[in-house]
Amino acid sequence: MLAALSAITMTACTPQLKVTTDYDRKADFSKYKTFSLYVPEEKNETISQLNRSRIESAVKAEMVKKGLQEANTDPDVLVNVVTVIKNEKQVMANTNYYGYGGYYRPYGWGGGMGSGYTTYNVADYKDGSLIIEVIDADTKSLVWEGIGNQEIDKPMENPDQQIQGIVAKILAGFPPGKTATK
Repeated sequence: MLAALSAITMTACTPQLKVTTDYDRKADFSKYKTFSLYVPEEKNETISQLNRSRIESAVKAEMVKKGLQEANTDPDVLVNVVTVIKNEKQVMANTNYYGYGGYYRPYGWGGGMGSGYTTYNVADYKDGSLIIEVIDADTKSLVWEGIGNQEIDKPMENPDQQIQGIVAKILAGFPPGKTATK
């Protein structure tokens, strides 16, 4: 799963983190004052425990910045963190033409023979997603979701700082209607 997070945390020469969010328009986000991290009974880990801990710490810090308090019992919302890494392929075709083409001359149309070739380049890469879900603890319904997606090409240089930045970007839209806090 280190690779999944590494995929999300790219250097400046790689694609930027794409963040999408969605939420329940009927949810009253002003009533949420406390949170707890949701820990599923069955973990299907795709990242290392170190990175899992970094993500959880970053999520807790961002939720506190947004005015929520961590609660060990009876939280208003549960925060679920999911990481997904997929192996992907990108195929690029490049067609090259060379030779002689037709041309116009004063005495008529002159033609020629030409030929071309197409090359195909296949690039393997990892596509990583970090999904942060906020669930109403009473109704057990999803009220907000943020997804950060990025192509992964190499390990993180500073995982503590990069993971914090990724989580902050994903949670920038939580709760809906409020500007991001720094």
